[in-house]
Amino acid sequence: MTRLKSSALRISTLLGAALVALASFTSLHSLGTAYAGAALEQRKQPMKFDWVDCQPNCRGWVSAVGIVTADTPKEFDDFARGKQLGGSTVVLDSSGGSVNDAITLGRRFRSLGLLTTVGISVFAHSPQGDRASVTPGAYCESMCVYLLLAGTARYVPSGAHVRVHQIWMGDRADDAKAASYTAQDMTIVERDIGRLAKYTFDMGGGGDLLALSLSVAPWEDLHELTPAELRLTNLITTDQVADVLPRAELSDKVAGLKPKPVEDRFVSAEADTESSLKATKTAEATAAVAPAPGGK
Repeated sequence: MTRLKSSALRISTLLGAALVALASFTSLHSLGTAYAGAALEQRKQPMKFDWVDCQPNCRGWVSAVGIVTADTPKEFDDFARGKQLGGSTVVLDSSGGSVNDAITLGRRFRSLGLLTTVGISVFAHSPQGDRASVTPGAYCESMCVYLLLAGTARYVPSGAHVRVHQIWMGDRADDAKAASYTAQDMTIVERDIGRLAKYTFDMGGGGDLLALSLSVAPWEDLHELTPAELRLTNLITTDQVADVLPRAELSDKVAGLKPKPVEDRFVSAEADTESSLKATKTAEATAAVAPAPGGK
């Protein structure tokens, strides 16, 4: 049976903003690979989890990059096995993915009491030593927004992009208007909207998040949530980065809010070239997986 997917994959460049933000460092690496290429390519692949260790300056965090597939919840369980992740922070950079698997993953996050934010984890090498940090110019789109909602504390930096749209039949998202749908298809959509609604309220989200998401058709541009909408939907719970990445170094602020200066691990991106780009159309995840038994 057809699985629901909800994703919006776009090819865009993060290199300009990253180089401006981190120009003082001698070299940049995204989790051990060249930063420029990795940040773009990883978002198009199935979600991967990495532990970023920033001792002794902070506890570290989980980097979650890519789209959610049927394998993602198990891969997270495998990643978490043997680790003391309770109360850790997940840094998200994702175009979304499978609705039901994202719901399952979000519940895993909440059961561990994880905190969430949006960003790209990077390593910088300098004469003073290696340093792990987070750049804010990342995307959290479609079902990633509901992973963000799973955090017990949730922070969105000013350079991040949080975008929503409707859930849809994954195999017909590329040309949703022209596709045909059966009554059974509509039953699946209605069922999963109900699941998503229950999850949203269980996680403490507002009905406005569902209203905003479900009002954007798959053939329309994704809707980027404004600072006011981030607050209205309860997607953010704090304007202090120290609440999700404690004991870090530089200062930043949540989108549209005016917090007191704090020490953080977010690298400011004054020239965020992506903020001027148009949102691309919604599209099916390229890492689509075979339908699971039972039509989930």
